[in-house]
Amino acid sequence: MVIKMKSSKKIKTKLKLTALNIFLISLSFIGLVPILYALSLSLSGSVGALSADLTFLPEKVTLENYRRIITEEPFFTWLSNSVILSVATMTVAIGFAVVASYAFSRFRFKGRTGVLKLLLVLNAFPQILSMFAIFRLFKTVGMLDSKAGLVIVYAGSMCIFSIWNMKGYFDTIPVEIEEASRIDGAGDFQLLWKIVIPLAMPAVIVTAVMVLIFVWNEYLFATTFMLNEKSYTLAGGLYQLQSNDYGRSWPLFSAASIMVSVPILIIFFCIQKYMVSGLTAGGVKG
Repeated sequence: MVIKMKSSKKIKTKLKLTALNIFLISLSFIGLVPILYALSLSLSGSVGALSADLTFLPEKVTLENYRRIITEEPFFTWLSNSVILSVATMTVAIGFAVVASYAFSRFRFKGRTGVLKLLLVLNAFPQILSMFAIFRLFKTVGMLDSKAGLVIVYAGSMCIFSIWNMKGYFDTIPVEIEEASRIDGAGDFQLLWKIVIPLAMPAVIVTAVMVLIFVWNEYLFATTFMLNEKSYTLAGGLYQLQSNDYGRSWPLFSAASIMVSVPILIIFFCIQKYMVSGLTAGGVKG
């Protein structure tokens, strides 16, 4: 009797898991519909998107849209600007956030909790509220249309997320490891660089990629503070393609969108093994 009850429970559990997997797979396919349609549209020779039938197999497959993006549009200029801003922001933000998050995790100084809460409150406000003030400030100091100005804005906003995420991961690292290293004569810098950061590498990598993705996709500040078309990032370049109502080409826009997404997808697949441990451990402790 007990064996039958156990077997029936196992069957019910398997059926529930199977139903859950089917549901999640169905959601994944539904989420892929816009991406597959954009890919189909980028390979088609038609001009319209809304007037065409919803199909994932274009009647005539062509790479003309991709050729036009590369040869007729300053795509590589936009790509270069995005790479410079993303890498510079990631370097500055992670450099400051690693030191700050380790200090918040290990040291108990006066005002520590208050500063963490203040950072969280500052991050709760939408970016558009500060855009006018930053624009006036940049205009005063001559930093409009400057990559350095954008790096400062991006790094300042992403430092808060980086500090909170990596602090949670640092909290999970046993203090005894650091104490043993101190006994062996390791200094604070050696302790952080040779002991703590290698142990926290999943969180550091995931946080760095999250910062890079944010800058890669950011549109509002990039198009507001970059006044020259040659200074546009990929997001600004995509907007430039669609700014002319009379010359709008959705297949061309779809091809550019696919090309913009490919580098991020490659990076994501390369670091996916760090995603679960880097994000979940970062949220264990506050």
